[in-house]
Formats: sequence, structure tokens, C-alpha cells
Amino acid sequence: MVDGVVRGIGGYGNSLGLPNIGGETVFDPCYAGNPLVNALCVGVLRQEDLHLAFASGAGNKIILFGARTGLDGIGGVSVLASDTFSADGAGAAARKKLPSVQVGDPFTEKVLIECCLELYAGGLVIGIQDLGGAGLACATSELASAGDGGMTIRLDAMPLRAKDMTSAEVLCSESQERMCAVVAPENVDAFMAVCRKWEVLATVIGEVTDGDRLRISWHGQTVVDVPPRTVAHEGPVYHRPVARPEWQDALNADTSAALPRPATGDELRATLLALLGSPHLCSRAFITEQYDRYVRGNTVLAEHADGGVLRIDESTGRGIAVSTDASGRYTLLDPYTGAQLALAEAYRNVAVTGATPVAVTDCLNFGSPEDPGVMWQFAQAVRGLADGCAALGIPVTGGNVSFYNQTGSTAIMPTPVVGVLGVIDDVNRRLPTALGREPGEMLMLLGETHDEFDGSVWAQVTADHLGGLPPRVDLARERLLAEVLRSASRDDLVSAAHDLSEGGLAQAVVEAALAGETGCRIVLPEGTDPFVMLFSESAGRVLVAVPRTEESRFRAMCEARGLPAVRIGVVDQASEVIEFHGLFTVSLAELRQTSEAVLPRFFG
Repeated sequence: MVDGVVRGIGGYGNSLGLPNIGGETVFDPCYAGNPLVNALCVGVLRQEDLHLAFASGAGNKIILFGARTGLDGIGGVSVLASDTFSADGAGAAARKKLPSVQVGDPFTEKVLIECCLELYAGGLVIGIQDLGGAGLACATSELASAGDGGMTIRLDAMPLRAKDMTSAEVLCSESQERMCAVVAPENVDAFMAVCRKWEVLATVIGEVTDGDRLRISWHGQTVVDVPPRTVAHEGPVYHRPVARPEWQDALNADTSAALPRPATGDELRATLLALLGSPHLCSRAFITEQYDRYVRGNTVLAEHADGGVLRIDESTGRGIAVSTDASGRYTLLDPYTGAQLALAEAYRNVAVTGATPVAVTDCLNFGSPEDPGVMWQFAQAVRGLADGCAALGIPVTGGNVSFYNQTGSTAIMPTPVVGVLGVIDDVNRRLPTALGREPGEMLMLLGETHDEFDGSVWAQVTADHLGGLPPRVDLARERLLAEVLRSASRDDLVSAAHDLSEGGLAQAVVEAALAGETGCRIVLPEGTDPFVMLFSESAGRVLVAVPRTEESRFRAMCEARGLPAVRIGVVDQASEVIEFHGLFTVSLAELRQTSEAVLPRFFG
């Protein structure tokens, strides 16, 4: 499964020439029957070049262009996304689901993209809509309902790649790489000429009409005659029963407090290596090296980074930063807080690059909505995201919901995946994860560390435990962190930054040191519990490397803004070990071997 997913993402993205600048991989038994693959694709354009999905102007033509329509994707929304799978995946019901998987062609997609860009540049498009879920049925109803008239469509005019397709199959096919455009009659010939240049199949299948009806015919027979808004916006609204699961209280009461904790230096060292050598925290290089991260030459950060950074404007250096994050474990313990933790981490991962977070998108993955407990999880997670985005001051610009992710009665953990987009004025001032850019960097920990281990990787790896309550979220602190990091990046007060999340401070130090191929010496604050300091997963924390000459200025800035900051060590570029003073020492070579050997051992 992992091999197929990685090859699918890499094969499509690499063929399109799109750099893969980030992502996240999570392993858990709950996903064995329902593996999740959420993809975020970011495009950029000038504001004046924006084209919208609407059909306006009676007599304007509706042109379908791109790939032919086939049987692949039939029922993709109504079957794959709206039904559970049997435990063994066998039988006639399971076989009926197989055709629902769309067949993508990246080369057709690439040509279609270039064709669209030339059509836009020529001013030949009034409105445009891609064909996704529910195919032409969705595209035409959305185009018409967003416009000021009706629409007529002739299904039998559509180029097909399968024989004996019914009108319903043609209407609802989710075959990939297809677009639907609204074009003025006088521009149809020019539109078709551009499509011929790119060898893109294009066909006039209808036109915009006066009135408020969407009429679709099949060989002269009307098969659809409805007001388009009734399809696109006024469908039936489900009022599902919502109830907190009976097992939730017992789950929250089962905390990690009684789990045995490492106390000696040797035990702490063994814990670090156990976590680093688990599928949860090991190196993802086996996966990421199969992706083209630097195609087009504008990738600034992609490897060993919290958020990917891409240059957008070569003259000014302006760029974007992107991060996606999720935590099914935390969301299972508390859906409201868990969703906010995913949002906070994605926000923080963008902030540690020096970028300003500006927008959010999400993919909400849950079990069956027919289960009142799942609906409670869903409602709580949505409320958490809404409140979190309001507190952070960033809008949700899009997203989707995936229900029925369960096999039989076994649902996945509630898994809201959150993507955050940021803007950075000058990518040359971005903050990398890697230590060692400046000689003798001081290491400082921003934020507060608490005894928070419920739902942690430590509890799962060492005791197979999941229970209690997730770490607390302080969104005001997250905003403050982002402001400090942005100012520090602009004023060259920080040379590297890495957020703390799964695995805590110990994991962050290891990742930053390995990325920079440099040793360091960690001295924990006096009077603190080494285990808590090293492995707590408290939110709202960042590890930063500060040039020695800028430490006093950086401290003063943090103090003035009320952000806790404590020195915890120093980078030693002449060393090849990480020394946790008074506790243990571990070599970079051992850490690298432990981390990089895991996935090849399972999947290589």
C-alpha cells in the first residue's frame, strides 16, 4: 500500500513538473483498512487573472475540453466516499466499488493546464469549472447556479471512451483531466484553435439560456430539467443524531500518569533511540527522495524543513510557505482540542520559516456519519477549527470532508488534516531547520514545557497506550510566536528554527542537528525534570539557533513581548555527537542509522 501511494503521488507530480515541498506520513493500525491520502496543491496568479466558475450571458457556448469521458470514476462520490467496506473486501459489493477509482493521466493533465493558461491569456474564457466529484452533473449545476441564467446540455455530444454508456453514467462519470468552459460565440473558433494547438479534445455541448432551468438531453430526450440551485446549493440537509460516545469518559480517565518513566541517563538515551527508530518519528527520506522537490528551480526549502518554501517572484524574492499537519491520536482524545492542535502545528510550521500565515484549508476525515459518536467528533472538530481560525485571524479558503472511512464497525481515528499557507517577503531570509549556519550558535527554547504525555508518541511507542487528554492549546501564544519569528527573521536575529511537536525537544534537537550535520551540547535548565523537558509534547514551542552576537538582542525582544525564552545549549560544529549534559551522549552516526533504516526495512 505504501509503495503504491508513494509511486502514485510521485509519478503524477513528477510528470506534471510540480515540486513536492512537504507533507506528513502517519502510520496507525486504524488506517490499515482505510488508508488516507490527502493532497494539497497550491497555485499562484495575479489577482486580475482570476477566473471564476459561473455561466452568464444567454447564447454563450458551453465547451467541454480535455480527456474523453469513460466509466472510470462512476460513483466515486456516491460509492467510495459514502459507504463502508466489508472487513474482508470480498464479494459482489466490493467488486462494484472497483470501477469507482478514477484513472489519472498526468501528461494529459499537463497539456490541459498549459492549454487553459493560453486560453486565459487570450481572454477567451468567461467562466470555467473543472469536472470533479459527480462529474458533469456537478459542474453544470454549479456553473449555472453561480450565473444569471439557465443552461442546456446535450450529453450525446460528449466524446466517450467507452461503448454503451447510459445517460446517468455519462452525466456522473468522474473521469479525470476534464474542464467545462463558458465561451462567447465569437470566441469559439479561437478557443478551438488553441485546443487544437495543444492537441486537447474540445466539443461544444450546450449553451447558456435565459430563465432558471438546467436542461440536459440524451439523444433528443430530456433527462434533467431542474432549477440549477436545487442541485448545487439546495439539496437535502441531513440532521444526523449527535451524541458523545459512551466510551469517551473512560478513554479520558485512562491517563499516562501511571506509565513507568525513564529516570537514568541510559534509560533516557534508550527512550530517544526507541522513539527515533519507530515508524512514527523515523526519517521520511525513503519517501521524499522519490519525489522531485526542486523541479522548476524555485524550491527554497523542502528537505528537513517544517514548512516548504517556494520562490514566487525572482525580482523581489517574495515566496510562499506551506505546511500540512494532523493528529488523529489527539483528536480521538478530544476532537475540539485535537483539531486546534493540528491547526496550531501547521500554523507554527509556516511561522518557523519566517513567513506570515495567511490562509487555511482542511480535509476532514471521519468514520460513518450514521454513527452519532462520529457525528459528535465531527461537530466538535469543526467547531475547534472555526474557533481556532478566528483566534489566529486567518480565513479558511477551502477544504473537503471525507466520511465513511471505516471497515465494518471499525472507524479510523478522527483525522482533520490542516494545511496552512504563508507569505514571506524575501525567501533569502527564510529560516531553515538545520543547525550550524553560524559559528557557535546558541540554542534557545521558546515557549513553556509542561508535563503533557497523554496521546504522545512516547506513550504509544513504549507502552502502546492511548488515553487521557491532549496537550493544552494557547492560540494567543501561537500568534505571538509567529510575530517573534517573523521579526527575528527580518532582523537576522535567528539563524535556524524548528517547531516542537511529536517526540518533544529531544526529537527536535536530533532532527535539526542531523539536518545541519553538526553536533551540539544541550544543558537543561536547573531544577527541571529531564524526562519532561526532553519528551513532553506541549504545544506552542520552538527551538531556535541564535548567532552568539545577537543573543542579547533576541532575549530582549522576547522579554519585551512576553515570550518565555531559555538558553538550552550551544552548537558545536567541530563535534559529531549530541551531548545531553550530565545525562548521556549519542553520535550523529548512530542517530542517522537508527532513523534512516526503518522505512527501507519495512518497504525497501
